[in-house]
Amino acid sequence: MTTAQETMHARVAHSGARHRAGITMTTAEDSVPTPRIAWGRLALGALLLALAGCGSLPHLDSDARDAQASRAVPLSVTTTLGRIAKTSQPAPQLSGFRLMPLGNFSLDTRVQLARRAEATLDVQYYDFENDEVGRYLIRALSDAADRGVRVRLLIDDLYTGGHDDFFLGFEAHKNVQVRLFNPFCCARGQGQIGRFAASIGDWSRVNHRMHNKLFIADGAMAVIGGRNVANEYFLRSMSENFIDVDAFTVGQVIPPLQNLFDRYWNHAVVYPLEAVATSRLTKAQLLAKFERNTGPAETPEPKPLPPNDILGYGPIADDLDGGKLGLIWGEAYVFADYPDKPFEDQSNGELLETSVTYNVFEAIRKAKKEIIASSPYFVPGPRGMELLRELTGRGVKVSVLTNSLGATDEPVVHLGYSRYREEMLKMGIDLYELSAKRVKENKRMFLFGSSLGKLHAKLVVIDRRVSFIGSMNLDPRSATINTELCAVIDSPQLARELIRVIDIDRLQSAYRVRLKKSGSGLEWFSTEGDKETVLTTEPDSSAWLRFQQWLLSPFVPEELL
Repeated sequence: MTTAQETMHARVAHSGARHRAGITMTTAEDSVPTPRIAWGRLALGALLLALAGCGSLPHLDSDARDAQASRAVPLSVTTTLGRIAKTSQPAPQLSGFRLMPLGNFSLDTRVQLARRAEATLDVQYYDFENDEVGRYLIRALSDAADRGVRVRLLIDDLYTGGHDDFFLGFEAHKNVQVRLFNPFCCARGQGQIGRFAASIGDWSRVNHRMHNKLFIADGAMAVIGGRNVANEYFLRSMSENFIDVDAFTVGQVIPPLQNLFDRYWNHAVVYPLEAVATSRLTKAQLLAKFERNTGPAETPEPKPLPPNDILGYGPIADDLDGGKLGLIWGEAYVFADYPDKPFEDQSNGELLETSVTYNVFEAIRKAKKEIIASSPYFVPGPRGMELLRELTGRGVKVSVLTNSLGATDEPVVHLGYSRYREEMLKMGIDLYELSAKRVKENKRMFLFGSSLGKLHAKLVVIDRRVSFIGSMNLDPRSATINTELCAVIDSPQLARELIRVIDIDRLQSAYRVRLKKSGSGLEWFSTEGDKETVLTTEPDSSAWLRFQQWLLSPFVPEELL
């Protein structure tokens, strides 16, 4: 067994023991915006709404929950997807992967799986928006349900405000069940601020969210990664889009992914949609509204895909039509945080030994030569800095790609990262910060048009062999508050492809951060052909934004990032 495999087996054995004890295991990135950046507005909302008080979630006794429990349907070669997955797998212990760095290919893969499913679809997301992408995908799910496919949709409740009718209309279809993770009891028609304000007395509960992203078809094929279901994750936003990476997967990892989904689906912190959401419309009216809003007049088809993506892969439909999948194969494992992780004692924010973050950090600790990471929200904290000092002290090369201040959608989180920048550079760590302006100007990508690109990919490559792909950010919220899901893949070939994807952003769309020659202060460096650019202020950021960061810096506690 290789060192990489030993690392993975050790981590999985540790995690598995927790699972067997009845504990499940998966950051928030896209992390909860309200607690991160809207403190002033939240406080105002609380003053206006707290006096109104809040109700409570309905009580569901254990007998009622047991009656509503359901389990994943295992792979069967009687389904087309099951037969293709089985015949494509070269050995029982292996899992196959295809990276999907382009959102249009990633969306199409989910739609193709929904259209071809014959038995079951299990879908789990942190954010599932009622926009063009959300309506297009959910219509594919409802069409599958109408064909007799069982559809289970599990959504975190953070972003559902004002959209109860949308999901109730979906659930009005036969064969569809919708459940909410850790739902808000009150102000369901309000946005995030109103909901948090109305639940101010229940803050310790509602602050914790399910950040997992998972799509499983017929117990045979799945999509994992960092993308939520919204326009900006699939190149459909006119203003800004996220740069992210998903992976299509089959093989040995599918049954464990199904088990993880079931642990969440049947957990006490998850509620049936109808238990907390109501509507003035009848079921027939909800269904008619859903059909109208998701029909071609309101939700047109996406543009046709190009022949190949940036890695040379064609649409997944080509493989499915041919009956054989062209994938990269290797040993792989999946794990997730336990669903009630946020509600247990967090030991003052310390890493939990059962968490995704802990397991990823322990694998990183075993690196021999190199760590390459992409994290949109990178806040190493004291523990992370201790780990980085240990790695660099024994000669491990560390490279991190994150968002610049001008590119991030969470400026306050950038404060947590910026506190450690100079120290990391003095350790010899390579820091790259994605520039929204450079992404926009990068004519070689032809991806984002006139929109701005923001990094959202959560990736780690260890020793150019072991890769981590999932929902986890390298920040405190992912470590101790939100739930996450992650895959660990032992494959030098996949690692090479993942590094290639990261390099496109590092070399073509980012600034390298370095210390000034004086040894104090920072500068940002880039090259474009023969042209070199050196900046002495935060790229793409206004003087006002930089002033806000300076003003807030002394007052933002790291545990809230």
